[in-house]
Amino acid sequence: MIIIKKTTEEVVQLVDNKNVKVIDVRPVDAYNGWECKDEIRGGHIKGAKSLPLKWTKYMDWIEIVRSKEILPDQEIVVYGYSSGESEKVAKMFAKAGYENVSVYNLFVDEWTADADLPMEHLARYKNLVSAKWLNKLISGGKPDEYDNDKYVVVHSHYRNRNAYLSGHIPGAIDMDTLALEAPETWNRRSPEELKSALEQHGISHDTTVVLYGKYMSPDNADGFPGSAAGHIGAIRNAMIMLYAGVKDVRILNGGFQSWKDEGFEITTDDVKKKAVANFGIDIPAHPEIIVDIEEAKEMLKAEDADLVCVRSWPEYIGEVSGYNYIEKKGRIPGAIFGNCGTDAYHMENYRNVDHTVREAQEVAAIWEEANITPDKHLAFYCGTGWRGSEAFFNAWLMGWPEVSVFDGGWFEWSNDPDNLFETGIPAGDNSVLMSYR
Repeated sequence: MIIIKKTTEEVVQLVDNKNVKVIDVRPVDAYNGWECKDEIRGGHIKGAKSLPLKWTKYMDWIEIVRSKEILPDQEIVVYGYSSGESEKVAKMFAKAGYENVSVYNLFVDEWTADADLPMEHLARYKNLVSAKWLNKLISGGKPDEYDNDKYVVVHSHYRNRNAYLSGHIPGAIDMDTLALEAPETWNRRSPEELKSALEQHGISHDTTVVLYGKYMSPDNADGFPGSAAGHIGAIRNAMIMLYAGVKDVRILNGGFQSWKDEGFEITTDDVKKKAVANFGIDIPAHPEIIVDIEEAKEMLKAEDADLVCVRSWPEYIGEVSGYNYIEKKGRIPGAIFGNCGTDAYHMENYRNVDHTVREAQEVAAIWEEANITPDKHLAFYCGTGWRGSEAFFNAWLMGWPEVSVFDGGWFEWSNDPDNLFETGIPAGDNSVLMSYR
């Protein structure tokens, strides 16, 4: 294969061309905005697709490519940190039948150095950290975008300390999600209970908290039949901490798997929690992050607000309830389908193949198809708040201005016999819609 090398001027002309796909093969963290090498500006070329070199190791690489709508009849321009990275991926495209493939090797030296060239980054990229960033922090270094002198690393789980004790990041403490949410309702606990729990875990409002979880096997998944339980639990805890008022909450992008992928040290020590005397501010400092059922009902009536259901399609149309402890099947009338994943325990439409957060423009495209837009107040909900928290976190990272979680979700709504619910494909989709109490 003869590799064509693009100049900066040539790539500038291609950026807005719909028949061209510019491919960023750097790590997702660099794509999101972190300056991982010598770039002058963090982020990616405007409109570029994220396709990290790491993913070329996966057997289904070409399926990933096609799922991102990178098609053989398009012109492909590949860039990375080095010519070796970009040329390796370019050759893979050529081998897969892509005929118009070139590389751009001047991204760091020219593109990031010219403030007039269009770049994008995730609005709150600093709240989504890499394993390398976290390793530098716990090793006593001063990672980028960190100016605190106290931090806590939290390994989240749901009633499964073995997930922690079988191997975790050095220095991390464990936190059961039940510390912050009540099993009777699956809603966040009272302000007094949250204050006590956070203090017991050594967290005050000005502590930097980095959370992660494990993707367990189906037979040992924090009480869930799916593999996503541990890390989505970390995001659930993170959302409640933001609600409480922790100023600097971060998620390890990709969870424990990303730590393992980097080959960093793993320990089985049971790290003792060091309590703090006082959280420091009144809870909740950000009540707007969570809406309860009465406000959810008001949002359903409002033209400038939407309730977004991030349950699976079978749950949304009432084929299944999604949970063995929820009897009713159906959805909240007027709620918009958020298209999250295949069942109650997966969020694959919001994640990459390596469990990192999916690129923002792809998530935004899913939502745009359903008219879920950032100009409205959006409250995401699921069965009991976990998937709703992850969808909220995606929108929050994207900088969408007014996003919340309807904490009670389908569990609370369906438990009240006075609340209407619907089954079937919504009206307008050529199907019968059934409404019930």
